[in-house]
Amino acid sequence: MIAANNGHVLAFDNLSNLPGWLSDALCRLASGGSFALRQLYTDADEVLFQAARPTILNGIEDVIRRQDLADRAIFLTMGFLPEQRRRPEAELWRQFELARPRILGALLDVVAHGLRMHRHIHFVRLPRMADFAKWATACESALWPSGTFRMAYDANRRRAVEDAVEADPVATCVRRIMAKQPRWEGTASDLLDATVGGQPRPSGIADWPKNPRALAGRLRRSQAFLRTLGIEIAFQREGREGNRIIKMTSRVDVSPPSPSAPQHRPRRQSLC
Repeated sequence: MIAANNGHVLAFDNLSNLPGWLSDALCRLASGGSFALRQLYTDADEVLFQAARPTILNGIEDVIRRQDLADRAIFLTMGFLPEQRRRPEAELWRQFELARPRILGALLDVVAHGLRMHRHIHFVRLPRMADFAKWATACESALWPSGTFRMAYDANRRRAVEDAVEADPVATCVRRIMAKQPRWEGTASDLLDATVGGQPRPSGIADWPKNPRALAGRLRRSQAFLRTLGIEIAFQREGREGNRIIKMTSRVDVSPPSPSAPQHRPRRQSLC
């Protein structure tokens, strides 16, 4: 949080894994969060750090494993750089300095266009990063045809869902169960003992939940992404004893929900 207050962008290079606490912190920074601690040399005073910053994560492997952070991220896969295209750093920066005025001018043109168009952009249904999607949509027509960003953003979120589910053994297990039946109902203990393809539940997996309560927690975390894949999960209490029941249903239509096409209101000619 201190680094976010002292810079415009947070960058983490060459990551191999992402601890859970850091993943949660980056989620808060994506949409704005705060952190409070006791002020130095005082007993009752408090210092509040508050920030919302873009973050860049770089690594060879997919370091984002939690669905809540993946739903706030844009994934880019860099292409391979052939040896004949490598160049010294001094030459790279020299060419960048030559191109920087054009790059800056293009970005400023896009920002000016977005400021003109922003109040004319209206969505029927907004995605998780609503303000980001609205601003990017307002800017896109300065560079591409209308709707280009929405299609790219939807495809990116779809890949993020697939990767996050594949990386989560619990979500993968649930997906296999629901691939064979349209409905499943039972307790977390029943689900923990459920079989997949005739085989017992996974063993030897480090992050596999050890008890029904942990399994229910993992399901709640995966709930949004499984819904995107057509699997609805509901947690209810039934009976006199208020037993916690998990109900899972599989929809026929598993197309991913996406931001509805923005509606461009007619604008005056002076806004062009």
